[in-house]
Amino acid sequence: MKIVVFGASEMGLLIATEFFEDHDITIIDKEENKTEALNRLDISFIAGNGSNINTLKSANIEDADIFIASTSFDEANIVSCLTVSRLSRAKTVCFVSKPEYIESLKLVKNTQYEMIDFVIWPEELLTQEIFRIITVPEAVDVENFAQGRSRLLEYRIKEDSLILGKKLKDCRFPDETLVVAITRDEKLFIPDGETEFLLNDKAIFMGSSTSLDILAREIFQSKSKVKTAAIIGGGSVGLMLAQNLEKVNIKTKIIEKDYKRCEDLTEELKDTLVLYGDGSNMELLEQEDIGESDVVISVTNNDEKNLLCSLLTKQIGAKKVITRVSKNTNISLFEKVGIDVAISPKEAAINEIRNNLIETDVEILATVERGQGRIIESVIPSNFEETAIMNLKLPVKAIISTIQRGHSVIVPKGITILKPNDKILIFTTEDDSQKIIDFFR
Repeated sequence: MKIVVFGASEMGLLIATEFFEDHDITIIDKEENKTEALNRLDISFIAGNGSNINTLKSANIEDADIFIASTSFDEANIVSCLTVSRLSRAKTVCFVSKPEYIESLKLVKNTQYEMIDFVIWPEELLTQEIFRIITVPEAVDVENFAQGRSRLLEYRIKEDSLILGKKLKDCRFPDETLVVAITRDEKLFIPDGETEFLLNDKAIFMGSSTSLDILAREIFQSKSKVKTAAIIGGGSVGLMLAQNLEKVNIKTKIIEKDYKRCEDLTEELKDTLVLYGDGSNMELLEQEDIGESDVVISVTNNDEKNLLCSLLTKQIGAKKVITRVSKNTNISLFEKVGIDVAISPKEAAINEIRNNLIETDVEILATVERGQGRIIESVIPSNFEETAIMNLKLPVKAIISTIQRGHSVIVPKGITILKPNDKILIFTTEDDSQKIIDFFR
């Protein structure tokens, strides 16, 4: 697949790094923006402006499959995508950062004026992911499937975890619950019955929503829902998150250091307490009982500030801390120093591109652990001979986690029979995903 990227930004570099091994990547930008990191990749670089027709033709835009505009300037991204839509049949992906552009582009969606195929606002994707995680108190990742009837939950194994030190075969999990993966020392693998749960492992479960609710309550002792939340940072993510929390009646406080922004937040939010101050001010945090919150979310646009605020709130007793990370390389660092969940808007954007554009020959519903694990959807052919799952002879390790048969959702066992036209969800690793895709194809 030929992919042309306008913008040698951090986002552009991430896109190139993620996809250059399997795809033909060309980046367009000014020569002075070409970094040493880009030089190390097997990609093409065109010096110029992605909105310029001659530059686009130099990049052979007419042969491109995907055009991604990822500069830090919304206007340049929009104009370049509109230009490409006139020159090529390539799918256009436009990164934006301003809410007003999102609203404007939504107005023309599905109309005769629509000329941009995908609009990505990383902050919106980040907000959605944080909100999903908040709804399950102990989880560090949450994904929903089959209209919410099937779910994925990821938990960190702590010192007080009931399954710490136990082998998988010795654990009694609720029916319709599967352990599909474990991440240990930043490496994801699919476990077997002899695998032992170790301290700081991250265990990934899939199953019916009902069974995972029981898992959360009985195994991970999440007996109550989140009732209170504190947000540090009143930017676009902080505002959208507070609006979502208001809808589910979670009592929310938001701390913002810019007084004018506080006034704007007060007008936008009905039931959220807006506090003017610095989220790294320990006196303010203690005075406002931020440490008593069920969850604290730090979403300023500065990694160092988010880390400091998060560590301070952990120190004063916050039960769960979720932190925004701008630089993907900081995610593992944040988790190592005690942050419960570190999430990057750029990683959310990469997942969106991978799942909806790059993997066109198969439905990849979600990725976990920075792409190391993948949930693939496949439909069993109509001429398939009914077979028990344990007799499938898969080429690599993978777990069929869910079967949708008509209106029913089945969490299968080895003896479960696969039938023609079943829609199945398969969990596998990134390295093995292509073999699984080929097998079920």
